[in-house]
Amino acid sequence: MENLLLVIIFFPLLGAIITSFLRSQPLAKISALFITVTTFAATIFLLSQFKADASLQFMSNYAWMESIGVHFKVGIDGICISMVLLTNLLIPLIVLSSFKHDHKNPGAFYALVLFMQSGLLVVFTALDAFLFYIGWEAALIPIYFICGIWGGGDRIRVNLKFFIYTMAGSLVMLIAIVYLYTQTPDKSFDIGAFYHLNLDVKTQGYIFWAFFLAFAIKMPIFPFHTWQPDTYTNAPTAGTMLLSGIMLKMGIYGVIHWLIPIAPLGFANWRELAIILSIIGIVYASIIAFTQNDIKRLIAYSSIAHVGLISAGIFSWNVQGLQGAMIQMLNHGINVIGMFFVIDIITRRLNTRELSSMGGLAKPAPLLAMAFLIVLLGNVALPLTNGFVGEFLLLNGIFNYNNWFSLYAGLTIILGAVYMFRMYQKSMLGNLNEKIVSFKDIDFTEKLVLGIICTLIIGIGVYPKPFLHISEAAVTSLVEQVNQKTLFK
Repeated sequence: MENLLLVIIFFPLLGAIITSFLRSQPLAKISALFITVTTFAATIFLLSQFKADASLQFMSNYAWMESIGVHFKVGIDGICISMVLLTNLLIPLIVLSSFKHDHKNPGAFYALVLFMQSGLLVVFTALDAFLFYIGWEAALIPIYFICGIWGGGDRIRVNLKFFIYTMAGSLVMLIAIVYLYTQTPDKSFDIGAFYHLNLDVKTQGYIFWAFFLAFAIKMPIFPFHTWQPDTYTNAPTAGTMLLSGIMLKMGIYGVIHWLIPIAPLGFANWRELAIILSIIGIVYASIIAFTQNDIKRLIAYSSIAHVGLISAGIFSWNVQGLQGAMIQMLNHGINVIGMFFVIDIITRRLNTRELSSMGGLAKPAPLLAMAFLIVLLGNVALPLTNGFVGEFLLLNGIFNYNNWFSLYAGLTIILGAVYMFRMYQKSMLGNLNEKIVSFKDIDFTEKLVLGIICTLIIGIGVYPKPFLHISEAAVTSLVEQVNQKTLFK
């Protein structure tokens, strides 16, 4: 039992090695699906043994590079296990949703997905800063190749821009990690040692910005978002799902678990600016989404707006805002994967992503239209859908910090409804054209993926308590710890 977390982290890596040797499309797909479903089942068992308190559980600590104080130290609290659940729930859906695509060299493609899963799990469980950085980079390497090899026509330029942005942020974060290491009494990368450092306000301000740049680029929030729309548009569908559904959560998690507890005084000085940037991103991305004709690009800008709200809720730094961020990370992942999967179905059948070339799809494909509507309603936060729970808590948290900020952040509900329903109207409603008459409704695999997603959207919306309960104690404890330190500012 005590090594179960290690099994969950390394099983996808083992699966990646095995899958990389498979040249058959069906074998590679089945292998990847088996490995990801098995990992998810192990995660559910881990969750059943997890105590929803503020303690670290299922810890493993092995000396790795002992001469410089690096340990392979992992463990989970309520915040970490929520991210592990998010990762291992969504990746099987991403693998299953890719079954309709025949990828060149399928063994390599699915091996990269599994390798990325293992890297993400290291990020979300690492209790050693050096290990966290290794996981951070390890999770990025596969997506570079996925986008660069299987992406769209402009993939080389777009991937280079993505690479420059992310590497610049990572380098600044590494410098901060090394500096913090030198300040610890026993020269340790342990997260606990970093938490207990007593740095002055000015130094914490520098540390805040070093981490914030890395995390803000990954999320991304305004004005560090410019790599995102092009990357999402040119990446293959599975790559876009990995980027939007899970990888951007690395930045959000980093802010919660690393940045704010390590530099609480720097956070206290700069959080208002961070909230303002987040809110600007909400309004800016929503307005641009309204003008988009490319349906995939529209959802890319929608994702920036939704992440901006999550970011604003975190930096409001109260239990409501942080709990809203925790559940909305899961909800956003489910909803955005549902959106990109619907777009993939439409694009494969019509060979276009242009809204102006669509219309009337609900007539030949009523099941697709129904599933699309449910996913859309989750995105616009209709009551009794998962999006409502998260956005209500986030806006409540922002309101508790500043009621004017909550008013502007709340525009995401109005603007989101405008561009989402416009997209639905232009794609699903209206008159049929010659291209759409022969449009086929969803088949078994597509029904299975969309059925799971729609069930989660409604289920979490109706009964969110189990998901909120997982992180509640850890969130409350973390907020109290940081608040105690900032009282001495």
